[in-house]
Amino acid sequence: MLNNNKMPWPSYQQNQMPSAVMPSSVMPNSVMPMSMPAANMMPNMMMQGTMPPPVTNGVPILPNGTTLPGIPTQEESYVENILRMNLGKVATLYMTYENNSEWNAKIFKGVLEAAGRDHIIISDPTTGKRYLLLTLNLDYITFDEPINYTLPFGSMPTR
Repeated sequence: MLNNNKMPWPSYQQNQMPSAVMPSSVMPNSVMPMSMPAANMMPNMMMQGTMPPPVTNGVPILPNGTTLPGIPTQEESYVENILRMNLGKVATLYMTYENNSEWNAKIFKGVLEAAGRDHIIISDPTTGKRYLLLTLNLDYITFDEPINYTLPFGSMPTR
């Protein structure tokens, strides 16, 4: 026998699930009757409506949602970090650009102003022009003076 909604199973009123289908102790939260207190449905949720604290990358999170602050993260020796240790110095950057019919390789010389994960910014002291260069195209960099370099493992700086 079919109901008015032409479905082959009996229809239930919204927010109602018969106890014969699934005992309330094992019913998932999405099918719990609305008459059940919210505290029983989600005991680990914060019910005050406050937002959890922001989490920075790499900070461990405990199962209850708290973070473990104060754990030092180790800085790794990436090109961007080495360049940041040498801001203000004159550098020569050797770049290559694939499939470029005008110029395949180009050399840029200038003062290091900034370095990010995917880019380097230099300025030409003679013209004042600034260049935003992608590290994707970087082959290598030379300096005419000693560079600052501190290994991430707490050893003495190298010059």
